[in-house]
Amino acid sequence: MSFELPPEQTGAAAWYGPEVAKRDDWLMPLSAVEIAEVESAATALARRDADIAAVTSADFPLPTLGPKLKARVRDEVLNGRGFLLLRGLPVERWSMREAATAFFGLGAHLGSARSQNGKGHVLGHVQDLGLDVHDPNVRIYQTNERQTYHTDSCDIVGLLCLKTAKSGGLSALVSSTTIFNEMRRRRPDLLKLLFEPVATDRRGEVPEGQKPYFQIPTFNWHKGFLTAIYQRQYIDSAQRFADAPRLTPAHVEALDLFDSLANDPALHLFMEFKPGDVQLVHNHTMLHDRTGFVDWPEPERRRHLLRLWLAASDARPLPDVFAQRYGTVTVGDRGGIIVRGTKLHAPLEAV
Repeated sequence: MSFELPPEQTGAAAWYGPEVAKRDDWLMPLSAVEIAEVESAATALARRDADIAAVTSADFPLPTLGPKLKARVRDEVLNGRGFLLLRGLPVERWSMREAATAFFGLGAHLGSARSQNGKGHVLGHVQDLGLDVHDPNVRIYQTNERQTYHTDSCDIVGLLCLKTAKSGGLSALVSSTTIFNEMRRRRPDLLKLLFEPVATDRRGEVPEGQKPYFQIPTFNWHKGFLTAIYQRQYIDSAQRFADAPRLTPAHVEALDLFDSLANDPALHLFMEFKPGDVQLVHNHTMLHDRTGFVDWPEPERRRHLLRLWLAASDARPLPDVFAQRYGTVTVGDRGGIIVRGTKLHAPLEAV
């Protein structure tokens, strides 16, 4: 019996960048009252050096902002367009501990923070560490290179901008739902191949008992939800493993079409972060990217973002195959990277 493609997808998640760029309903400026709530909660915890990784929503009261933010994230990020940008956190007057505590506390109202690497970092630092982008065990966010469009291993990825680069480093977003629709119209034969499992490199962060790569289809149709998982460089580098299934010329053609659509200005959207911006992105319907950048020579001025990977309590169901990457598919307790000896913690600098 031949595989039948899911129907063309409609709704807010199937957006085109140029049209979205004309609007600002994805922007959520924070009011003075909301900022004061965040600052008050963060300052109280930072003053007593509270363990950031252990902060819960109960530890971080946001009587006005909390319910409003959770509702907008549910409606717009998880069930709508797929992203939201909060603006106005006063990071320029906060210490690193205060900024990290504020961001983690905000995230605690939206979901459970997951480990972003084998070291157990539940708070990530996105900075150029001068590492070699060609090293198959280096994650691209640790360099100043363009990332290319990809998903992370969680329901929601959050970024807090602390400092911007001298030039470049723009955030880029594209709807994987729109890519699906375009491929379905143009080359349904190639699209079908993206519903077959493909090997993706774990870049040396291998959970106990697992292969050094996972095998999940790029597109997954499960209980009426279209979900994507993708990182092209890691698909290509997984071919270094002798037992990884080989990419056929047709698979490569399908992946190349996926990439060309993601890189099409008619589909994607660029946005420029300002210090104090918080971007929230739904991994299952969106891919994100970052342009390459030139940084400031002074270490204290260099581009620096904080990152959260969140498992949302009201997220969509995922097929069982995602357990290879997410550990489990249990809603509210899935995603992240756990290897032998992983201990969860929230470092205050990139390590």
